[in-house]
Amino acid sequence: MKRYLLLIVTGLFTLLQSAALRAQEPLYIVNGVERASIDDLPPELIERAERLPADEQTIARYGARASNGVLLITLRHDCPARFTGEGSFDEYIARHVEWPDDEPAARVVLRYEVTPEGRAVVTRELESTDRRLRRRVLQAIEEAPAWEPATKAGRPVASEGVLRIQLPAGKPMPREVEVVYR
Repeated sequence: MKRYLLLIVTGLFTLLQSAALRAQEPLYIVNGVERASIDDLPPELIERAERLPADEQTIARYGARASNGVLLITLRHDCPARFTGEGSFDEYIARHVEWPDDEPAARVVLRYEVTPEGRAVVTRELESTDRRLRRRVLQAIEEAPAWEPATKAGRPVASEGVLRIQLPAGKPMPREVEVVYR
């Protein structure tokens, strides 16, 4: 009985503590729209953030919801870029790169930009364990369908992404060779 009572008290304490923490959060305004949370907002999408104090002006403008301040966030775009091919961009590229199952696993990680015209352009190679896979991935990117570019105020703008390809799918990467001197 004591164990159940302890569990109930602990659960109530945790619930009250999380409610108190939420009550201390500021009001979030993202691109002019109020949001309950920004936990799902990737930091790389944020262009600018400004914190307004919980003073008379802020509360007069935003109401009692601003009693813990306001966090104004401006994103790089209003609507993110959307790949028009089947599935995600990573899945599409992986399906269109020929890499036999008997080959050792290889990985390519690239940063790319989706231009306002909807083309994916590689801007930086972050990792490449096999030059052959890298060449095939670059070729698949060039042949991929166009994107619907990100928009800001109704106009197309550039946006960035990271492409991660590891083939054959599900096969573990080989261990790196280590040299030990004795």
